[in-house]
Amino acid sequence: MKATIERAKLLRCLSHVQSVVERRNTIPILSNVLIEAAGDGLVRVMATDLDLQVVESLDAVSVDGAGAITVSAHLLFDIARKLPDGSQVSLEAADNRMTVKAGRSRFSLPTLPRDDFPVIVEGDLPTSFELPAKVLAELIDRTRFAISTEETRYYLNGIFLHVADEDTPVLKAAATDGHRLARFTIDRPDGAAGMPDVIVPRKAVAELRKLLEEAGDSNVLIDLSASKVRFTLGGEGGMVLTSKLIDGTFPDYSRVIPTGNDKLLKLDPRSFFQGVDRVATIATEKTRAVKIGLETDKVVLSVTSPDNGTAAEEVPASYSSEPLEIGFNANYLKDILGQIDGDTVELHLADAGAPTLIRQDDSSPALYVLMPMRV
Repeated sequence: MKATIERAKLLRCLSHVQSVVERRNTIPILSNVLIEAAGDGLVRVMATDLDLQVVESLDAVSVDGAGAITVSAHLLFDIARKLPDGSQVSLEAADNRMTVKAGRSRFSLPTLPRDDFPVIVEGDLPTSFELPAKVLAELIDRTRFAISTEETRYYLNGIFLHVADEDTPVLKAAATDGHRLARFTIDRPDGAAGMPDVIVPRKAVAELRKLLEEAGDSNVLIDLSASKVRFTLGGEGGMVLTSKLIDGTFPDYSRVIPTGNDKLLKLDPRSFFQGVDRVATIATEKTRAVKIGLETDKVVLSVTSPDNGTAAEEVPASYSSEPLEIGFNANYLKDILGQIDGDTVELHLADAGAPTLIRQDDSSPALYVLMPMRV
């Protein structure tokens, strides 16, 4: 195999694929990327961790010898990063080594044969639909902060996607860690009818979100079955991310979305966020809770810490129900408030022990539920 590639293209491609590769691997081949050069001048670069696979195609300056080889992902990425701007990088594989040349630099790296490189077998992916990259990015951003990191509850370690028939057919994304729930709803895309309920793993979500940064106004093709999902960005010669799905059942989260919370609090999400952030400065691990006292048209935020003293702040608000005191984890509350773009946020409350519904307004596609803490 022999190919010459512009450094900028090679670097961008390697930055996408190498982040899939785990730093510590017991299987040596999984530390490598597979580089395939075809006679038509196209070079494919692939990385996998056995659950997730990213393939990117790029145009080479020239391909003088078709072939395929695997080489250390992080090593090649580090080399490409340090090569001079504007240089052309020559990759040549022979005798179990890969020679990398650019300008006056020359590296000789060990390789492993391509036949040992594992590829995820996609099988049949019967459901196929497209989403604008911007919509898919927002769907991820509005929900992924609530993904659980507890490995024991593996079925919560991802974003749950499912279709539903309400007033109109919709596609919903949901994530929860048991303390908070995030849900984002969009119109059901053409082709998504009858799709299986799927849980996209946390790592696949993170890698996909990185790839979407450069997708611009394009569409993303999504093909899935009950066990695999494939995202294709940038059409032919673009990037393809394939992931196994989490084999588990996501809980019926609709049961925890409160419908009878009759106390309505409206306020500016930015001033609320800043107030919570300020009083939480003195909170410690033991006292992560911020107490929220609701009175007519104002909110009193307070934190009491046995080590660091007390803090309190008043925030103007619209509230006309009877007074109420409720506690929330300050970080969880800030995570949710950080998702609200508008000038007002609505909190629908019942009492100090019941989950609170948070949203921008009743037409907002994003909805959040936060469990209270005892304070």
